[in-house]
Amino acid sequence: MVRPVAAALLWVSVLGLVLSAQGGATTLVDRATSWADRFFEQFGSVVSEERYEQRVRRAPASTTTSSRTRLQDTTLVSDFLLVQVPGEGWVPFRDVFERDGSKVRDREDRLTNLFLKGAGRSTFDQARKIMDEGSRYNIGAIERNINAPTLALSFLTPLHRYRFAFAPAGRDDTGAILEFKETARPTFIATTAGRDLPVSGRFWIDEATGVVRKTHLDAVDPSVAAHITVTYARDETLGIWVPARMDERYLGSGGSAQVTGTATYSRFRRFQVSTSENVDVPGQ
Repeated sequence: MVRPVAAALLWVSVLGLVLSAQGGATTLVDRATSWADRFFEQFGSVVSEERYEQRVRRAPASTTTSSRTRLQDTTLVSDFLLVQVPGEGWVPFRDVFERDGSKVRDREDRLTNLFLKGAGRSTFDQARKIMDEGSRYNIGAIERNINAPTLALSFLTPLHRYRFAFAPAGRDDTGAILEFKETARPTFIATTAGRDLPVSGRFWIDEATGVVRKTHLDAVDPSVAAHITVTYARDETLGIWVPARMDERYLGSGGSAQVTGTATYSRFRRFQVSTSENVDVPGQ
């Protein structure tokens, strides 16, 4: 369940009206938006290695079959990158090449090489097929495609920022805390049944620079609840901020199943995507 907002907390419109009694929230959002734009431009030319550990905990079907919780786990290793798609923003792509220590294919930079040739309809068709191919290695009955470390950060970009209201929520050792709440309809995320699934969460922001050090996202529906936290760190080799760790938890209705995941990111290397100015995006 999404945490209720305290009566004293006034939501700040992203249209630039300062509704907070203390003011300053809009300035913080603007700084974070500027930083998020720079982040995507810089990280959009980087491919990283993702080590993604997933675990499923299922409640026993009945007390007669087993009194113990059933467990299942897997570890996936993938190439992860972002590609800018007109009208969609920065789209994440994940290409699994190892599962539980065994190769699922020969390792090669398939996604990198694919986009280096230029992004057109056939390119995105192939990339999405690679994504679909890799998603079959996810475990658990809870279907999900929001497990991308940069999802919450994209809400700060001009393409999506209008969808949200923001409010200051104090600070801690990580930075100033900024809460967000989706107000636009239809929502950015939909359930598998097509219902709106509004999201809310928090950003931890360096007030002086706008650097987003951590994000947390909640997406709650009667059938499923998703909670995703991502921490960012500066990669000194590339000289840019990058996602360092993603922790996620999904709860099925009635507590019948829980899926948890931890992804870490390393081996960051640059590449240059050559995109067409008139990309024919699949499905449009």
